[in-house]
Amino acid sequence: MDAGGGGGHDRHAGHGAHAEMFRRRFWDCLILSVPVVGSSHMVAELLGYRLPDSPGVSWILPVLGTVIFVYGGMPFLTGGWTEPRSRRPGMMLLIAMAITVAFVASWITTLGIGGFDLDFWWELALLIVIMLLGHWLEMRALGSASGALDALAAMLPDTAEKITDDGIAEVPLTQLSRGDLVLVRAGARVFADGTVTDGRAEVDESMITGESKTVSRDIGETVVAGTVATDSALRVRITAIGEDTALAGIQRMVADAQASSSRAQALADKAAAFLFYFAAGTGVLTFAIWALLGNLDEAVVRTVTVLVIACPHALGLAIPLVIAISTERAAKAGVLVKDRLALEHMRTVDVVLFDKTGTLTQGRHQLTGVTATAGTSEENLLALAAAVEADSEHPLARAIVAAAETRAPEPEQLTAGDFRSLPGRGVRARVDGTEVTVGGPAMLADSGLPVPDDVTTVTRGWIQRGASVLHIVQGDRVLGAVALEDAIRDESRRAIDALHDRGVKVAMITGDARQVADAVAADLGIDEVFAEVLPEHKDAKVTELHNRGHKVAMVGDGVNDAPALARADVGVAIGAGTDVAIESAGVVLAANDPRAVLSIIELSHASYRKMWQNLLWATAYNNIIAVPLAAGVLAFAGIAISPAVAAVLMSVSTIVVALNAQLLRNLDLDPARLAGPRP
Repeated sequence: MDAGGGGGHDRHAGHGAHAEMFRRRFWDCLILSVPVVGSSHMVAELLGYRLPDSPGVSWILPVLGTVIFVYGGMPFLTGGWTEPRSRRPGMMLLIAMAITVAFVASWITTLGIGGFDLDFWWELALLIVIMLLGHWLEMRALGSASGALDALAAMLPDTAEKITDDGIAEVPLTQLSRGDLVLVRAGARVFADGTVTDGRAEVDESMITGESKTVSRDIGETVVAGTVATDSALRVRITAIGEDTALAGIQRMVADAQASSSRAQALADKAAAFLFYFAAGTGVLTFAIWALLGNLDEAVVRTVTVLVIACPHALGLAIPLVIAISTERAAKAGVLVKDRLALEHMRTVDVVLFDKTGTLTQGRHQLTGVTATAGTSEENLLALAAAVEADSEHPLARAIVAAAETRAPEPEQLTAGDFRSLPGRGVRARVDGTEVTVGGPAMLADSGLPVPDDVTTVTRGWIQRGASVLHIVQGDRVLGAVALEDAIRDESRRAIDALHDRGVKVAMITGDARQVADAVAADLGIDEVFAEVLPEHKDAKVTELHNRGHKVAMVGDGVNDAPALARADVGVAIGAGTDVAIESAGVVLAANDPRAVLSIIELSHASYRKMWQNLLWATAYNNIIAVPLAAGVLAFAGIAISPAVAAVLMSVSTIVVALNAQLLRNLDLDPARLAGPRP
């Protein structure tokens, strides 16, 4: 259904405002419909109570019915006017036709014109109330694309530290210009794209490039807005601000990708378009046949009844009820469905494209190897490294300290002092009176110290698989080395195996080096790897898979994933990821568990079955039973239903649809069960 009645890429814009409008009108009209239904003679007869013989009571129906028609029916009347102009008749036109015919026919009966018995006041009220409810549920379930752009804009701080002749001044980001010199402190985010003029730091660019390792940035090298200087301060000359930054470029890609993925049609729109032509054709045919039989009064009564009954309550709730219940059921399983189209598309996905860092892996390093020279135990080497790194906030330092707490013998007995950070190289401290340095290749190159062959043999293998290698130097002797790698999630292997069991191909995309990506892919059994991919190329890789004929679900957690998440048939964000990734996705996983992708697939298949069951019931019941009886096809046999009886039959259809949708509550979406036992 289309709340706005139009087509194109803007048909799902403003869902929040639409939801609030439908919610308000639903409750207002529901309150007004109570006296309308209660004042109906048919309802009074069914429930066995007597209406007072008062002129005031008789005018409750037309007065409140008119208010409900004008106030509650206005969104449908407006949409019903828009759809024919765009040559796309659908639910709005069908509803508008039904309530207009019911309104006009009811006033004709109320005023006693022509002697027709076409009192549809209570049916008109309930029809509008139920359609408002259906559209409210639908709009509430739809995701909003605009949040991604807001999250991107919120990534940068509000102020920057600008360096002037008078010193350092804190200024609003909007006052920065190209050529300004700014100070980026250790641990702070870079304010704008620029060139380093002084200092050297390890910069975390994972939010932009997807590269899990920090990158050393020195004088003359560029830094990008949104990245973080992890261990040292930098002075940066600004080269791009505002719309010209790399971050803004990602923002534009997100907007373009979201616009391109919002043109899919809802199932109910197609059913409503069919029903419109069916109802219009049946109405004309009914009038013509009864008129030719010489019964003009019956022709009018039957035609009006057909046009009213052709808009079934059940069709208005067939999709929204399934959406509301399935999204509620998903939320209890830790899956937030933000876009109903994403849920519908998940059942057709044949490739799941996982981002590596923070999705298949934990996004943080852990110690995976220790090698020590003769005369030094691995435990003592690790304890020595942890003592030096204890005062460092670098991610690799934290990983070493954490490993030492469980593997090294009482590392707290080693005390370090005179701690110094060596930007781009490592750290140095004095441990028990001896100078100890922990650092990477640049530190070794500067020191010129020889590395024992037994250590080199081991570290060569670590480097080949993409691990970060740090050497520990005591005085002028290399004692050994440690390897640190991004830890693979325990759940990743089970998720991938379960996807393979379902015939779904698994691919991985990352900004990491080829050897890192290949090592992770080999460990997990991934089918295809895209490595060393920049943000704009991530978007292109999704398009490449589309061009091969695949339906793609993209699973990621970073800013760099946002364009690809929006471009994919289904974007799935890991819940602990950034706001940008979450807002760009159609589905969000509350937990960092890739197995939950299986829950989405299971829910997609189940909800799609319920949608079709409800649509088939609503349309088949309407076309095969209600409309033909309303048209009087069995009148020759003495079987004919009044408009009131036809309305009751339509209410029964609505109950069937509602009960069928409730069965979704029994669906088990536990990802641990869906992924099967641990191998």
